[in-house]
Amino acid sequence: MGLWSLPGGRLEPGESDAAGLRREILEETGLRVEVGRLAGTVERPGPGGVTYVIRDYLATVTGGVPAAGDDAADLRWCATAELALLPLTEGLLGCLTEWGVLTGSP
Repeated sequence: MGLWSLPGGRLEPGESDAAGLRREILEETGLRVEVGRLAGTVERPGPGGVTYVIRDYLATVTGGVPAAGDDAADLRWCATAELALLPLTEGLLGCLTEWGVLTGSP
């Protein structure tokens, strides 16, 4: 809470990454997307000693109306330089930079 991050969530049983990404993006942002290539993967510790494997994909908006879902206070598009000024989830800017998905310098 209080930090900016990327939309995401858990896959439903039997759900592919692409189907889960489309569902989560629609639920969290109101946008429909075409799923692109895998941008990168990170592992983060979770409660009870579980490890979350997070796979982030590139996506192109194909429709919908931007609106923050019930698990977000707001949503916005940010230029690369803006990201460095925002309170982000731990490691987000570093991962996006490492994966080469940002344009310009943060």
